[in-house]
Amino acid sequence: MPSSHIHTLISDYLKHHAQTTPDREAVVFGEQRLSYAELHTQVQQCAKALLAMNVKKGDRVAVLCTSRTEYWVVFLATTSIGAIWLGLNPKYRLQECRYVLEDARPTLLFAMIEFEGRCYQEIIDTVQKDYGFVTQVVALTTLMPGTLSFSDFLALSETVSDQVFSTRQSQVERLDPALLVYTSGSTGRPKGALLSHYGLCFGASVQNQHFRVNQPRIICSFPINHAACVADSCCVNLVAGGTLVFQERFDPSLVLQTINRERITVLGGVPTMLLMLLEHPAFESTDFSSIELIIWGGAALPVPVIKRLQALAPRLMNIYGMTETAANTTYSGPDADLTELSETIGRPSPQMPCRIMNTQGEPCALGEHGELQFKGEYLLLEYLNRPEATRDVYTEDGWLHTGDLGYWRENGTISLVGRMSDMFKSGGYNVYPREIEQLLESHPAVDMAAVVGVPDPRYQEVGVAYIIPRSDADNDSSETLTVDTLKVFCNDKLANYKVPKTFTFVDELPLLPVGKVDKVRLKKQALA
Repeated sequence: MPSSHIHTLISDYLKHHAQTTPDREAVVFGEQRLSYAELHTQVQQCAKALLAMNVKKGDRVAVLCTSRTEYWVVFLATTSIGAIWLGLNPKYRLQECRYVLEDARPTLLFAMIEFEGRCYQEIIDTVQKDYGFVTQVVALTTLMPGTLSFSDFLALSETVSDQVFSTRQSQVERLDPALLVYTSGSTGRPKGALLSHYGLCFGASVQNQHFRVNQPRIICSFPINHAACVADSCCVNLVAGGTLVFQERFDPSLVLQTINRERITVLGGVPTMLLMLLEHPAFESTDFSSIELIIWGGAALPVPVIKRLQALAPRLMNIYGMTETAANTTYSGPDADLTELSETIGRPSPQMPCRIMNTQGEPCALGEHGELQFKGEYLLLEYLNRPEATRDVYTEDGWLHTGDLGYWRENGTISLVGRMSDMFKSGGYNVYPREIEQLLESHPAVDMAAVVGVPDPRYQEVGVAYIIPRSDADNDSSETLTVDTLKVFCNDKLANYKVPKTFTFVDELPLLPVGKVDKVRLKKQALA
């Protein structure tokens, strides 16, 4: 879709599909099914209710809930009137919620009372007692003391005319902020990244050009505070006029059932999620014939796993992006071979200029390690309340620092070597954990590996490796996996300063809510 055809607001796509294909299924959640016409009606009602609650352009509206219809309705309604939407993860503890709420200062909070035995009353009480900037808490599910029910909230829409609503919509501009996402905070306290309407619309349009799936049917089970949920799953699907199947958390058994029942066409996730599907007892009996494309990002997949996925779908795709890019920015090609899928993040999209720069501020030669940088109007507007961080994330000539290290290959693809913050120095040499992890994961008896650097009196820092062994059923190797066999394996293929000092076998690795390995927790574990 050329940029001239990109709508101004993400909610404009909802209006478009409600007019052109009103009966097509937009949302599935449990037994609930909404057409585009029905979703559009609900979003308009919610938007008018927000105006009745005096939500102004630029105000923040926070939602504490799982991946479900109400989240999506409130998001589309909030952004359609120029307010800024903020998602809170139900896994957040009180301290984490307090930090985000105090920084973002939302006008309204929508919340569910409980999920899987966890009650959010303590968070609600704190908001009502301590945060005068929150004028009302709306209960999305069960009513709580001092809250307004969602149905009573929606009834307020009757006090706002169509004229008032359309006037407010007409005041929203393409580069106004729409979405506030707090980064995972791997290098300090989380920062609130403000993303624009144009960033979401343009990014979703570009992704659909690469996905090439007509009216996709996808499952969304990511936490709503993450760009993988809002931008990469929901906005991309809406722009394509597809169907979103919401699930409140990732459950491999439910995902496999849903692939069959809903005839899912695009299956996406981080590698951990795909591995859990492949290892599930119901995997062998699942019919994958509807799947047109399998996508993953966030980390690399081992070759044996990619081979298994190739048997399930006609196309596989490895992608790369980050919160600050509002979309994925690199994509493996439609005919990508095993090397491209396992060792690279594909090529930058032609509409998203990319460069790799060395520490001297010069473009890298082929094979030379440097930082990936991107340029364009679609990128992060700013970090909320952090002008210095906003200034520092861009170069003087307007390129976004990603903090990710990689290098160009001869065919124009890019290989990642890790985060600049993950890199450690051992004996004066730079060590990139991702290189070691990829090697370890190429061992037939290893399922997953994670490497972190820890202080060492002799070498400044050394690597500590955590290994999840492959189960006996999946292990193609007759060799017994031991610390000694892994040391020999690494010594044969790596310079000595890159070989981890210790190897620890574990059943699982600590994960961030979106499924990536939590290197901060792992490092604390290693130091302990």
